[in-house]
Amino acid sequence: MNAHQQPTGSAYFISPETAKAESHTLSVLVNNEPGVLARVIGLFSGRGYNIESLTVSETEHEAHLSRITIVTNGTPTVLEQIKAQLERIVPVHRVVDLTVRAHNLGQERPIEREVALIKVVGQGERRAETLRLADAFQAKVVDATVEHFILELTGKSSKIDQFVAIMKPLGLVEVCRTGIAAMNRGPQGM
Repeated sequence: MNAHQQPTGSAYFISPETAKAESHTLSVLVNNEPGVLARVIGLFSGRGYNIESLTVSETEHEAHLSRITIVTNGTPTVLEQIKAQLERIVPVHRVVDLTVRAHNLGQERPIEREVALIKVVGQGERRAETLRLADAFQAKVVDATVEHFILELTGKSSKIDQFVAIMKPLGLVEVCRTGIAAMNRGPQGM
């Protein structure tokens, strides 16, 4: 583009330096039927888009609808392409970028939560420290023996990351995370 041309509304004129990748949370309402999740995931893998978190569950039993929550990363142009391509998949009813909606509502992010099960092995002082820290993070003990604890923690992903890091030197054995569930604030539905 020479100095006399004005940029158009096209994203093709955005230089790589100005278009920064952002993390966005997408909510996708789909028919709860075999193969739908594979088609959605295929869209991402076929185009080289990364999925940072993925959750899916039936949310409207009578209507046989499931909600897929996807956290992905990309430039604004890539994110628009992802949304447009998702909307073209036949059993997809609606695609909402919860991050954009939160910004439109004057909020920084949608409400995002994750659940983790964390197994910690230890005895003596390590065991007492594990329980003390679990209490400080409001983690619940869901299973325990004289050798281990399984703790349940709900919160932002950053809180879970921090708790897992703290548990490593105390005998962390295993972590299982659900992925992010997200919803916008306010009275409006998806």
